[in-house]
Amino acid sequence: MNILTVVGARPQFIKAAPVSRALRARHREVLVHTGQHYDAGMSDIFFAELGIPQPDINLGIGSGSHGQQTGRMVMAIEEVLLAERPDWTLVYGDTNSTLAGALAAVKLGIPVAHVEAGLRSFNRAMPEEHNRVLTDHCADLLFCPTATAVELLAAEGLTTGVHLVGDVMVDALRQHADLARQRSEVLVRLGLRPQGYCLATVHRPYNTDVPENLRSILAALGDIHQQTGRPAVLPLHPRTRGRLEALALTPPAGVLLIDPVGYLDMLALEQAAALILTDSGGVQKEAYTFAVPCITLRPETEWVETVQAGWNVVVGADRGAIVQAATQRRWPEGPPPLLFGDGQAAGRIVAALEGAHASAG
Repeated sequence: MNILTVVGARPQFIKAAPVSRALRARHREVLVHTGQHYDAGMSDIFFAELGIPQPDINLGIGSGSHGQQTGRMVMAIEEVLLAERPDWTLVYGDTNSTLAGALAAVKLGIPVAHVEAGLRSFNRAMPEEHNRVLTDHCADLLFCPTATAVELLAAEGLTTGVHLVGDVMVDALRQHADLARQRSEVLVRLGLRPQGYCLATVHRPYNTDVPENLRSILAALGDIHQQTGRPAVLPLHPRTRGRLEALALTPPAGVLLIDPVGYLDMLALEQAAALILTDSGGVQKEAYTFAVPCITLRPETEWVETVQAGWNVVVGADRGAIVQAATQRRWPEGPPPLLFGDGQAAGRIVAALEGAHASAG
């Protein structure tokens, strides 16, 4: 079986690692990197740390408006598909690379498999929401991380080819969490002690493209430091750094801005944090898996299960709400329920691909 995998952004590199490993044990995989994240700190380091082979093809698309970037990707991926003629095109998540890979394949009659299908924020202002909905409705196989995702697909009439496999990010976490604790020196490098700091990530347009939201979040992180004594570590996404510079925003005392970190360093920072504040979907799940309380800096989340379990609270960018959640909320104790699978999602994905391929052949 020949598989063409399309990745382009940091979360997809992480999700692809365990699946790629399982696929290559028995099948041929061509890994296509769109170049959506083209900074070495946001892409190359992940291939090295996660043991993923360097991309067979790097399209080098780079940045641009959503329409321009997606259009260029579709054109470039189409050429690769015509040359490779894979049995399946495998896409991940909800980025422009995801949608471009799905569109290019479906137009050529090549079956599409979508990892992390069925997620919904119900916020149509998010480009990611359009990407994930359209990709799901293009896909022949839909690999869902949770039972909620299966139910949401059924509500849209999608029941054929749907598989509840668990979350591939749990696979990756189980494979790399111990390694991160052993190898990473990021806490020593930054002068941090376990449970003595908060970790924040900010990259969604909801925050980066709205100056008052960015100001509010930074101010809240400063307030949390004043009230708890815990500094906030903020690895800066390139988009966020650019916005801060354009707005001439300087962080308040107790907010440590650092360059993007590698996956192992990020896992080490997450595991040892007292609290995580993020607008990232992936980081919400990682926080939950590590039993670290999470504050979501968006008005909604795709991972409603983490909220229902009490380990995540959605506050948006409101300064007062952020500080109140960080300083007054009571969080659960003990290990959280296993909501996202047993770490064997990659094997189930490969088995489902093999079954579908055998049925079609």
